[in-house]
Amino acid sequence: MRRHVLSFIVLALTLSTLISAQAQTPAAAIDHFKNGIKKTSQGDLDGAIEDYSRAIALSSQLNSSRKGRASASSFADPSDASTDDVRVIDPFTANVYSNRGLVRYQKGDYPGAIDDFTAAIRIRPGLEIAYLNRAAALRANGQWEPALKDLDKAMALKKNFVEALTNRGSLYHDLGRDKEALADLDRAIQLNDHVPEAFYQRGYVHLVFNNLDPSVKDFNRAIELAPTMAWAYQGRGTAFMKQGRMQQAIDDFTQAAKIKPDLVWAYLNRGVAEVYLGDEAAAQRDFDTCLKLNANLKAQIDHKVELARKLRQMSQ
Repeated sequence: MRRHVLSFIVLALTLSTLISAQAQTPAAAIDHFKNGIKKTSQGDLDGAIEDYSRAIALSSQLNSSRKGRASASSFADPSDASTDDVRVIDPFTANVYSNRGLVRYQKGDYPGAIDDFTAAIRIRPGLEIAYLNRAAALRANGQWEPALKDLDKAMALKKNFVEALTNRGSLYHDLGRDKEALADLDRAIQLNDHVPEAFYQRGYVHLVFNNLDPSVKDFNRAIELAPTMAWAYQGRGTAFMKQGRMQQAIDDFTQAAKIKPDLVWAYLNRGVAEVYLGDEAAAQRDFDTCLKLNANLKAQIDHKVELARKLRQMSQ
């Protein structure tokens, strides 16, 4: 089975974090911080970065005491970065760096996000959300082991940190350590059974072990909590297909593609299910769409079609 790369939860600092602002924090810095949060929620990511940058300039200094500021992305393990090259006026600045890092992460600027989260951690070493989010940026940047260290640190700082447990379960799945992934996701769900990502991720881990009924149950719960989670429909459709429930699988792949029209695997898997049911014309339309989205899947499609036709013949 193709190993699905699970998503990470990232969290934003909210206005409640303003309690960390000190008496000397300039009012204009706080205003820019608030505007950054507002612009982020409105999808104006460039505007948010501009406001956060102004807040940083107003509230703090980050200077080198030696040869110049080190870039966080230059460290093989960012957690090893020294803190003695940082001089800050206001620890509130850590909140701003953390939020700007999240916006850079959303823009796909993973090295920039790593730099910002590292700056936040240097200023406030106990800011667990910065470790959580830096782990997401590190993982997206291909630095899986440092990401794992950051998640361990986040959980050391905050007991029962559900989002960190969920993300570590996802990362264990990436690394092929699915027993550990299942243990983390079980624990996360025990702590909070209203986090859709935990159920969706555990559903995919159950698929690795061919635990189809538990997988369907988890995807059902994820969809109940987050009805527009396309990957949950994709996962449940995969479980249905492995159970031989082809029409239900097709319905789920259709819903996944409706929510996320560029979800190539929804078209591929729906086409395979349609081949199994004998609807070759519909399958061909899906495979054409699939190849428009990813031309490199031709060999995989051919292999799956051949297998689906053999299974259809065996079932007749």
